[in-house]
Amino acid sequence: MRRVVFNQKGGVGKSTITCNLAAISASRGRRTLVIDLDPQGNSTQYLLGRSGTECEDNAAQFFDQMLNFKLRPKKTADFAQATPFGNLSVLPSHPDLDELMGKLESRYKIYKLRDALADLDAFDEIWIDTPPALNFFTRSALIAAEGCVIPFDCDDFSRRALYSLLESVEEIRADHNAALEVEGIVVNQFQARASLPQKLVDELRAEELPVLDSHLSSSVKVRESHQLARPMIHLAPSHKLTLEFVALSDELAARRKAAERMAQKRRA
Repeated sequence: MRRVVFNQKGGVGKSTITCNLAAISASRGRRTLVIDLDPQGNSTQYLLGRSGTECEDNAAQFFDQMLNFKLRPKKTADFAQATPFGNLSVLPSHPDLDELMGKLESRYKIYKLRDALADLDAFDEIWIDTPPALNFFTRSALIAAEGCVIPFDCDDFSRRALYSLLESVEEIRADHNAALEVEGIVVNQFQARASLPQKLVDELRAEELPVLDSHLSSSVKVRESHQLARPMIHLAPSHKLTLEFVALSDELAARRKAAERMAQKRRA
């Protein structure tokens, strides 16, 4: 299963959601890989406790290999770095991704990530963290993924951007990746006692947008999690936010199974 976590707006919790859902998957025994395509490298720092510049193998080298033909290219799995957490690996980001983007675009390497992941059987789940922009790396991730999870902050600016984002995903699905599904919109930094967030969520549901039932609350604990480079399931397994992440993971899994059953019925 390959999922991309995407929003064109920064600061909506993409890296936090990616790493915590991946860590939950790994804690349940599933071989899990996080691919960090954001040059800022927040997911890399979160899972490894160091930046991609300190990693011998990283995403910049992974994409650079696509530009320079080699008789014996390094296998995709060899770029993955083991984290301190069982079953969880990361393909680290690197600042050089910014410099590579123009070259990759000009040589039309947009499908190379999909091809590299198609035969990657070393992992049961792959989570892709993307930059806060619809650029080459984000498009590559959406083309390579089966599911898309969209973080959403409960404010009017985020809501306005959401419609454009969904149109962009639909365009990529129609033109490049018919298997891509928006699995759901994750309401992040949710304040249950405030009236505006609930009003926005209700309005999105009334428009039949795929808002997930599992919301993520605001918590200072997650900042400690970032600082210590330990996902919530390992730092505070019984914390309210951790349990919300677990519920979100379960909901995504249930929705995926339901979608697969529906697909089987259509084929029968």
